[in-house]
Amino acid sequence: MKACVFTLGCKQNEAESASLMRGLEERGYEVTGELGYADVYLLNTCAVTAEAERKSRQAVARMLKFNPGAKVIVFGCASQNFPAAFSGKQGVVYVAGAMHKDRILAFLDGEDVEEDPGMETAFCELPAPKQTRTRMNLRVQDGCNRFCTYCLIPYLRGRSRSRSVGSVLGEARNSPSREIVLTGIDLSSYRDGDKDLGDLLLALGKLPARIRLGSLEVSAVTDEFLEKMKRAGNVMPHFHLSLQSGSDRVLRAMNRHYTREEYLAACRKIYAAFPDAAITTDIIVGFPTEEEEDFEASLAIMEEAGFAHVHAFPFSMRKGTNATKLQDLPASVKKERMGRMLAASKAAEERYLSRFLGRRFSALFEEDGGYTENYIRVYNESAKEGTMYEVELTKIVENGVRAELIKEI
Repeated sequence: MKACVFTLGCKQNEAESASLMRGLEERGYEVTGELGYADVYLLNTCAVTAEAERKSRQAVARMLKFNPGAKVIVFGCASQNFPAAFSGKQGVVYVAGAMHKDRILAFLDGEDVEEDPGMETAFCELPAPKQTRTRMNLRVQDGCNRFCTYCLIPYLRGRSRSRSVGSVLGEARNSPSREIVLTGIDLSSYRDGDKDLGDLLLALGKLPARIRLGSLEVSAVTDEFLEKMKRAGNVMPHFHLSLQSGSDRVLRAMNRHYTREEYLAACRKIYAAFPDAAITTDIIVGFPTEEEEDFEASLAIMEEAGFAHVHAFPFSMRKGTNATKLQDLPASVKKERMGRMLAASKAAEERYLSRFLGRRFSALFEEDGGYTENYIRVYNESAKEGTMYEVELTKIVENGVRAELIKEI
């Protein structure tokens, strides 16, 4: 029997899918993550934007083109948000939501499981993910308590809940991966009793693997946290620090709990502790209350913060969020601003990369290129997948930097 686990959305979804792939392999399935012929499809959906939800709905039809007789299981945020869009569709035999994903494997085992068992109150443990010698995403937290004006995720994923330090450490110790990425919906809110994210990093500091962090909130960047990172010794200096807007007025309307200056102060703390750090971010373009001066504040902060990369995307109105009380901006305004934001993002990335030409770093190579400690994408055709090299950065190219291999590490 062949199974396909097809994933849309965030790193958390990727981690969950990798765990389900491992569970399927243990049950004797031949498993792939690439969309193609299969007897059973597991579709991990996304609802962060209307476009992501549309792609989630379309994926069922794409699967059935490969095998009209296949069984399809749908789960994730889009099916949590609108299960009726998937229930009753040809081939769909089970619709789960964004929680209780352990029930998917129970369903495949023939157990009688509820389709809507309600909100999770504890972290849902899944099988250890499918193993790789390069990089793995390791789930340590789920859910969110922040309720940003534009975001559906707290309503779909439930409240914040964390995995125990012992459970995280056990999975990490058994992984052959050279790099482990800690993922969560709100990683900054990680708590296991009196232990916080910094304490988790100290525990993982005993491992030989490189540790990389998923997305962080400004509130997480404290002197104490940065000191724990340094003491751990194996945590990479890459900070995905969510911004969303460079305007205080828009940040308040978004229900983001920091100001522009507080964000920049967090950046300064990071650079003081890790001078070569990469700070990457997300920016929403065209939030309903965004005026031209607010947008220009988002453009200006890109150079002030010294971003290595910006993931910019147009605002998408999501039914069920507080943003629906606001008047959406015209699509033409969002499109024009997105064009300027993408150009500014490219310039910011080139400024960051140019700082390091001629410098040497360690880089772990995957199937198509590698990443340095500070998340610079590097390319060399002679590099072997799964191998760490000392490299020298030589030339900026599309989506990264050419690198000379110095030696294996």
